[in-house]
Amino acid sequence: MADGFRGVVPVRDSKAPEGPELCFGDGSWAVFIGELKG
Repeated sequence: MADGFRGVVPVRDSKAPEGPELCFGDGSWAVFIGELKG
């Protein structure tokens, strides 16, 4: 994940860290992580 964004969680491909980011709202990201943890 990249740093420096408020209210947004930018995610990058770890194999191409200089590539573009997919940006998710922090609330959506929290729900996603919660679902992964089950």
